Amino acid sequence: MYQQLIHVYFMPGMAASPKIFEYIKLPENQFEIHYLEWLLPIDNEVITDYALRLSKHIKHDNVVLIGVSFGGVIVQEISKHINVRKLIIISSVKSLYELPKHMQLAKVTMAYKLLPTQLVSNIDLFAKYAFGNNVTKRLELYKKYLSVNDSHYLSWAIKNMICWNQEIPNPNLIHIHGDIDTVFPIKNIKDCMTIKNGSHIMIINKYKWFNEHLPSIILGN
Repeated sequence: MYQQLIHVYFMPGMAASPKIFEYIKLPENQFEIHYLEWLLPIDNEVITDYALRLSKHIKHDNVVLIGVSFGGVIVQEISKHINVRKLIIISSVKSLYELPKHMQLAKVTMAYKLLPTQLVSNIDLFAKYAFGNNVTKRLELYKKYLSVNDSHYLSWAIKNMICWNQEIPNPNLIHIHGDIDTVFPIKNIKDCMTIKNGSHIMIINKYKWFNEHLPSIILGN
């Protein structure tokens, strides 16, 4: 009997390419994987409009959306425009209240406006910002996952991450988070599926866990 495939769309983290999902494998008789990529934002484009524009690249109905870090914020925004079967975020946040204190302070002081130029010119600094402090030892490995170094994009992305104004989390969302995430510390995160020794880049170095558990998470009620 023919089984209709479930279409799963993955959205990478800030400035990252879909290569971060290169080790993620789902049973091909049940799932078909698709990758969303960052678009360059239009001048003064609000995150809602950006998500709507990105949603045009989703070619199927009732899809599963999976987003990592800032990509998790983006898939939450996309889900406001289309019907989704399942919404999953990894190493991300569900509301502005889960942002760490230094990001909340950057919002109040508008310090985020100073970051992009420094980050574009310093790949090491940006890798730490995007992937967490523990990236240093394997920096060369992670450089390959950064695909966007456009200052306009970075300025837009950092502003929209720090200034995201969602107060009430989507009640149907599934949140997977690592207990040693240095970008979004677990102490600020509520109602999540916690991965032991999971860092902000666990989609890369804990891929075996995801390959084992994602199918049942997607198919679960």
